Order: sequence, then C-alpha cells, then structure tokens
Amino acid sequence: MSSSTPDPADPVFRLHVGGKMAVTSTVPLTSREDLSLAYTPGVARVCEAIAADPDLADTYTWVSHTVAVVTDGSAVLGLGNIGPRAALPVMEGKAVLFKQFAGVDAVPVCLDTQDVDEIVAAVRAIAPSFGGINLEDISAPRCFEVERRLDEALDIPVFHDDQHGTAIVVLAALRNAATLLNRKLGDLRVAVSGAGAAGVAVTKMLIAGGVDPARVVVCDSRGIIGRHRELTGTKAELADLTNAEGREGDVTEALRGADVLVGVSGGQIPEAAVAGMAPGGIVFALANPTPEVHPEVAARHVAVVATGRSDYPNQINNVLAFPGVFRGALDAGATRITDAMKVAAADAIAGVVAESLTADAIVPSPLDPRVAPAVADAVAEAARRDGVARR
Repeated sequence: MSSSTPDPADPVFRLHVGGKMAVTSTVPLTSREDLSLAYTPGVARVCEAIAADPDLADTYTWVSHTVAVVTDGSAVLGLGNIGPRAALPVMEGKAVLFKQFAGVDAVPVCLDTQDVDEIVAAVRAIAPSFGGINLEDISAPRCFEVERRLDEALDIPVFHDDQHGTAIVVLAALRNAATLLNRKLGDLRVAVSGAGAAGVAVTKMLIAGGVDPARVVVCDSRGIIGRHRELTGTKAELADLTNAEGREGDVTEALRGADVLVGVSGGQIPEAAVAGMAPGGIVFALANPTPEVHPEVAARHVAVVATGRSDYPNQINNVLAFPGVFRGALDAGATRITDAMKVAAADAIAGVVAESLTADAIVPSPLDPRVAPAVADAVAEAARRDGVARR
C-alpha cells in the first residue's frame, strides 16, 4: 500500500480522522440569560460600541488572540504544489501548534487561487476577523510580493513563516554555534545554498543579526549569485548586497574557505564541497526529509551540524519561532513585524540554552516550554522600542 493511501490501521490516518481542531465556546450557554448576553439582544450593544470605536474589537472579540494561517497550497512541505485542499492538514497542524505553544488561536484559510492579486484581495477582505496573518507554504517569488503588499495594506502583523520563521531560528542557532566555537558573527564567511523564500530571508536575517554581507555568498540552481549574472527582483537585490569578492561558479566554489553552510535548497551538495570549507566549520543542512548533506557526512569535516529533522541533534524547527513571535506581536498590539522584532526573537531563542551549549545542543528542543514565553516577551519589547505597538 502506498504511504499516501488511507489505511484505517495507520496511526497517522487515525489521528487525522475528523481533523485536528475544533471551535469551542469560552462562555456558558446553559440558560436564557446566557443566550441573551452572548447573542441577541445583548451582543447588539457590543456591536454598536465597536462601530463607534473600531479599536474596541481588540477587547470585545477574539481578534487580540487569533491569527489566520493562509496558504494557496503552492509549496506545501516538501510536496510542492499540491493545492489548497491537500494543504489543509498542514494548516490545521500549524494552528494547533499556535495554540499548544503560545495560547494563540489560529484558523486555517486555504485559498483556491494562486494569483497574487486575488490572494491579496482575499486576505485583505478577511483581515478584520484577525489580529495577525501567518502566510504559509506560498511559493517564491510570489510569496515576496504577497507579503509586501499585505504588510503595506494592513495594520496588523503579516508574517510569511517559511521565510522568517526559518530565518529567525537559523540566526539563533548560528549565534550559539559561533559562541560555542569562540567566533564572532561578523568574521564568519557564510554560504547559503538556495535563493527561494527561505534562502532570501535567511540571508537578510543573518545580515540584520550581525553577519557581514560582504562575506556572504548565495547560490541558486544556476550557481553563485552576483553582478556577473543578469538578474531581476529579489535575486538582483542579493547580488548587490552580497558576494563582494565577485565569486563565480557553483556551490563548491561558494564553499571554498567558508565557515558556514546554510542549506535551504533541497539539492544535494557533494562531500568534496564540504571538505573544502575552513576548519572548524558549521553546517546547517535544512532540507527535509533529505538534508543537502547527510549529517554524518558533514560531521567528518565540520564542528557543528544542524538539520531540519527531529531524529538528529540541533533541529532547526520553525515552531521555536512563530508561536512566540505572534504571541508577542499580539500582546503588544503590533501593527507589523519589524526586523528588530525578528532579531529579538532569535536572541531569545538562543538565550534559552546559552548557559548549556554543546555541539549537539545549540538550539532548544521544539518542546521546551521556556521558548515561546521568552520569544513573546522579547518581541513585544522590541515592538514597543520600534514604535509599532499599540499597547
């Protein structure tokens, strides 16, 4: 039987019967008085108050603790463009992680369109029901425009987790790996393999966190990105920002003498390329389920290895970031999520294990209950410093 064929005896399919979430009431509904308070006629007074002062929706509805998890199904996990219905189990999973780790209520919204204008219009139309928008599994390069336009149009946080969640945790992990190896971020030569949503965000986040852009080289499927190539959009921005030495060639050339490899491409990187890195290096091979470099192979040549998998040490997992990021943004009533808020989230994640670092423990476990509160506090404080908080 194929792994995708429903098997009633399979625990994965058994768990998913009926979905993974439901809506429950937070108020009693056992008497006529309860009904009159929660619904008509009492609810009309609340509606009138919000109509007179829309900001009251934060107090008298679920908006202050609820986000929409929005996808078009175009880049789901490692499965690719499987569409909105097939994406729904992932969005439900994301929603229950929000609730479990940060007490944030989340609603899956799977859109039956992959047109940028239609996605933006749909999210703008539903935005009054939510305190934030978590974009999920939308393929590059459309995801960049969707996020940018929604961020400009809405006064609530918009966050594409495939970009920024990964980037935040990578920065946290690299900060701790550098500390463990007695290195400074600004001195590290970094190669990023992959220039999609995650690769672009990781590059920008590492630079925001202290990595020298001149010492960063980014590769896509055609090789090193630089001014020697005719590029447009985000890749042209990367060419202007990175690769100050003007390197050309493939990932092997990008890794020659590099201190750090961040793999977010899904493509395989030969062992010989990793062997060409500087001594005492760091490899984050994050493709799932098959890392760009097998961790046991990478460990032959570098000092610290991380993957996206749960069966190896140092799992770079978005769940370390997004629940606390949204909890903090909602608590502060943030109108957007700034770079400083993302850097603060990375610092908070790193700080959870800062006193107990080993080569096999540069990030907390995704199940560590300390993470989301620490991230939330740091993000809320950064939002207030950046002037984007309403409370």
